[in-house]
Amino acid sequence: MRRSLADSTFLRVYVLLALALLLTFGLALLGLAMVDQVRREHHREQLADAPTRLLVEKLSALPQDEREAWLDRRAERLDMTPTLYPVDSLMLNYFDRTRLESGRVLVSSRGEHGWRLQRLLPGGDWLLEVDLAGMSEQQLRGLTELFGEWLTEVEGEERQRRLELVSGGGIPVTLTDRAPEGLDARQLSRLAEGEVVIRLLPGRWSMTMYLELPDPDDEARWLAIGPVQAFEPMPASLQLLLLMILLGVLAVIIYLIVRGVEARMARLELAATRIAGGRLDTRVKVESGDFLGRLGMAFNGMATQVQSLLRAQQDMIRAVSHELRTPVARIRFAVQMVEDMTDDPAIRRQLEGIDGDIEELDGLIDEILTYARLGNESVNSMEMDTSLVDCRAMAERVIETLSPLHGHLRLELAGGDEVEISAEPRYLQRALQNLVANACRHARSHVLIRLHSEPHLVRMDVEDDGPGVPVSERLEVFKPFARLDDSRTRSSGGYGLGLSIVQKVMTWHGGSVAVDDSPQLGGARFTLLLPRRPVTPA
Repeated sequence: MRRSLADSTFLRVYVLLALALLLTFGLALLGLAMVDQVRREHHREQLADAPTRLLVEKLSALPQDEREAWLDRRAERLDMTPTLYPVDSLMLNYFDRTRLESGRVLVSSRGEHGWRLQRLLPGGDWLLEVDLAGMSEQQLRGLTELFGEWLTEVEGEERQRRLELVSGGGIPVTLTDRAPEGLDARQLSRLAEGEVVIRLLPGRWSMTMYLELPDPDDEARWLAIGPVQAFEPMPASLQLLLLMILLGVLAVIIYLIVRGVEARMARLELAATRIAGGRLDTRVKVESGDFLGRLGMAFNGMATQVQSLLRAQQDMIRAVSHELRTPVARIRFAVQMVEDMTDDPAIRRQLEGIDGDIEELDGLIDEILTYARLGNESVNSMEMDTSLVDCRAMAERVIETLSPLHGHLRLELAGGDEVEISAEPRYLQRALQNLVANACRHARSHVLIRLHSEPHLVRMDVEDDGPGVPVSERLEVFKPFARLDDSRTRSSGGYGLGLSIVQKVMTWHGGSVAVDDSPQLGGARFTLLLPRRPVTPA
């Protein structure tokens, strides 16, 4: 049963791990898609950085009343719709405004209508907005020509500054003193005539725009823009391969960890089973200082403590056996000597009664020692011959036995119907007698026994009018040799084994014993609960 529970537990763990792997797979796939989306947006910003920076620089150099006219002239040539707006007239969220104020270009999708580019002019009062339906050859040619015009407006260090300004984005912009390589004669001829030449690099999914500047005295007069790289998303096959490798490695690691934990937990379970079976010298091998290692050390400490306590209990039982049997043997020997020395019938009858009491006491000692030895065994392994017990008759016998010993007390059995229960008669009577004897030791004047018959159990209550049992001590009184006054003298009422024997007998019968306050007498009320079971013939 324990093994099947452990197997089912680890099966549930494996199912949860499989679900976790599937969830990880989905999250990883979503993460790769988000990474691709971020890469795509970053690529668009890189492509839009240089053209919008050029337009912003051109507009900032113009008087404010000429900017609209200049944009209108350039709109058709650049195949785009640039517009200027006052910043205060636009509804920008915090993040968009922060990006614009940091000098970055803002690229947003317009769905089927293309893209919208936004950038602040120096000073931060005006915003340039460019609507693009898509990328065309006319746009590339127009932007390249605009770059060339802007660079030829200045010379020397200022030209170099402008060149570095637009080269800071994702598109390389360079001026060389040598004609571009890799162009055919026709392309070189068109380049010499002042046209923009676009060179495609199919193998690299990129293109480069060339333009010859009109200044013949400047050696660095060939403008090269590019290569402009096309965005290449991560192939789906590569994404899937990376995900499978990630999940495979993760699954192997989790499997090895769980298998190791399972093996160590199985060894711990086996050790617990062997200790429960009586092999108290079993210990768990501690292999590490992790939580399972600490659990193993705690388990070993518990097993050592249990073994030590049981060894101490056995030593105590042997000592008690010696202490009880020795005076009993001396009394028996003395009684026999007195019996041999007299022939008086009255004295011999008294001696015979004493001898019977000694025999009863000796039998009681044997039972106590037997209970102590069997206390370490399983309840189910205990064999008892049960029979149908008349509980009222049994209670009357107990009262008849104890009444002469407690003449100052009134021992009473409450009225009621006949109560019968299947139990071991001798042990059940011993348990009830122990409770009544305990009540007699603490009662002031009255001890009451009540019997209750219920459909599934029988209840026996023993009540007294003594001081009762404090709530904090109600679990302690059932421990062997436990006494509320911490006394061990014989005059205080025995050795403290009576209630522990009662609890053991109830455990053997599948019942229980409890203590609370007596609602009628005001003292303690000890209750025996016995379940009804079929009769086992003797």
